[in-house]
Amino acid sequence: MDSLKKYIAEFIGTCVLVTVACGVAVVLGCDTPAGYVGTALAFGLVIVAMAYSIGNVSGCHINPAVSLAMLISKRMSLKDFVGYVVAQFLGAIVGAALIGLLCGSFVEGSAHFGQFGQNVAQSTLVNAYGEGGALGVALAVEVVLTFIFVFAIMGVTSKTDNKAVVGIVIGLSLTLVHLIGIGLTGTSVNPARSFGPALMALVERGNTAAIEQIWIFILGPMLGGAAAAVAYNFLDGKKSKELEVNIEA
Repeated sequence: MDSLKKYIAEFIGTCVLVTVACGVAVVLGCDTPAGYVGTALAFGLVIVAMAYSIGNVSGCHINPAVSLAMLISKRMSLKDFVGYVVAQFLGAIVGAALIGLLCGSFVEGSAHFGQFGQNVAQSTLVNAYGEGGALGVALAVEVVLTFIFVFAIMGVTSKTDNKAVVGIVIGLSLTLVHLIGIGLTGTSVNPARSFGPALMALVERGNTAAIEQIWIFILGPMLGGAAAAVAYNFLDGKKSKELEVNIEA
């Protein structure tokens, strides 16, 4: 029963992340300074809200890359890792569907998904590296940004003294990587949050660009998360004590 509660919490948390944060991107767009900054802040604020809502239930990973880092660091079991990831992907799909409903129709909502975090063809990287080269650079961007984000998570959650502020630190870290990454890849650093909107764009609009490039936003974050866990465990030099509120996004 405890494991089921954790999985439900991860489902709800990921659903809220996609609905609210990606929803802000849909409503504001990311082609103006207000939309750009507003979207980055939305992701950070959602993490803060969810951290103090479900952190004591599941740890509020709501991100397969974070769960992988926790698995590598022996802070969770393989069984829970699988359950978390399944719940996160399902939550992201439902969240993407909710955006479509809130925007008036699935088609109208999914029309904007391609511009945010799944369609590198619309990224500024294309101008610098060409369409083919941009894909490889986009993968590198996702690896690096996820490494930074998850490395911060590993550090702040390794000390029980940080428990009161851990959600704020992680939320600000997510905002930070979005501020640099939105203009490059749209910023994913979270395979589930990218998959949900990409699937909805395909199903409801027939837009294949996002799903064709989804491998970047699955492979990149997972590699970055794994590297962050290995690097932090090496630097830490000891097995970190898991916090009751192990908050991630």
